[in-house]
Amino acid sequence: MPPYAVCCDAVFLDTQLHLSYTYPIKKRVVSAPVNTAEILEEDFRFIFFRAEEDMRIVSDIPSPEDCTTLIFEFSGHEVEPKIAAELWPRILQHKWVLSEKLGRDVGSKVACVDFIENVEPVNRDLHDAERIQLLKELGAQMVDQSVWETISESQPPKQIVNKRIILPLTEIELARKHAVIPPRTIIFFGPPGTGKTHFVRAIAGILQWWYVEVSPSNLVADGEDRLGANLKRLMEKARNLDEAVLFIDEFEEIAGSRDHASRIDKSITNEFLKQVPLLKREDKKNLLVCATNYIRQLDAALLRPGRFDCIIPVGGLDDQGRRTIFEHYLSNTSRGDVDVDKIVSVISLFTPADIEYLFQKVRQVAFEREYLKGEDYRVTTETFLEMIPIVPATLTGEIIEEFQQDCAHYTRY
Repeated sequence: MPPYAVCCDAVFLDTQLHLSYTYPIKKRVVSAPVNTAEILEEDFRFIFFRAEEDMRIVSDIPSPEDCTTLIFEFSGHEVEPKIAAELWPRILQHKWVLSEKLGRDVGSKVACVDFIENVEPVNRDLHDAERIQLLKELGAQMVDQSVWETISESQPPKQIVNKRIILPLTEIELARKHAVIPPRTIIFFGPPGTGKTHFVRAIAGILQWWYVEVSPSNLVADGEDRLGANLKRLMEKARNLDEAVLFIDEFEEIAGSRDHASRIDKSITNEFLKQVPLLKREDKKNLLVCATNYIRQLDAALLRPGRFDCIIPVGGLDDQGRRTIFEHYLSNTSRGDVDVDKIVSVISLFTPADIEYLFQKVRQVAFEREYLKGEDYRVTTETFLEMIPIVPATLTGEIIEEFQQDCAHYTRY
């Protein structure tokens, strides 16, 4: 009895047909002489033919999208169509090799899984390609380690972050010895401009992990009613990130209290409540860090132990903190004689953002004055004292008092 063949991407010129080159297809044969081939069985998208002498069977080569579908169905790996189209012929070749080694026909699913999971060089290339594509989609970036040094050692948040987050993630064996579990989910809260985003960037920098920043405005770009679905898709992608810090700013916009919320807002908060445990369940090196200026607006379920491991306050600066930031910006400024102690004492209610804005104003003034006078101009103490009154401080006594109350009520690490 003539051998049986399945539709494939090869051209058969004789009866020596290799079943190892078979795969499920969605389309039937492109060309096969009616008098030399008949369909015997069609099952699970495999189409079987009786092959005879000098018979030619040519099928449609799978499209890149079909290759993506096949690899996903067989292995559970989502691969970009372009990459899938390159991998599929290699998977088929691997199927033939396995069949020859085992002396029997190996199924396409078995070959695909074995190829992706156990063929080390290809496995690494595949996961690297998937990871790079995902990081590009999320706008990931690397942050310089030096950012960590722009935060004063005297700042309480830096001490907390270092002991609770950085050390357990970098001193892995010591943490394992003492059964210390590094946090995976963190909330930073505090008044506007106090440096919450800067802290998150500094964490990514010192760890040398990818930094991915998400704003609620991006999630709502294609309509408020799509925010929940976009959030779900984002968190599903985040679960596949390794050595990455995912930062969600303005957290209250997507995780507000459900007590008096609209139907849409409630569904968004519910979605986030479901996604956080799923993220923590994955065995990955990643951090989810959320920041809010208004922690009282967050849903109570998010603030209870279980979903977020740490809730860390980021408030106003002490003298040393203001000095560290001031000197950081001063080092990149064309300066003359500047009394740092005097300036630092005058800006006691300035946040890091206020100090940055002060330097923007001072540098602009220096630029304009040198342009108008046509001679070298250097920033001095007087330049700062002239500009400070027109840069309003963010912090007030009322804001500081409210923040202290929030610290007592919400802080947990």
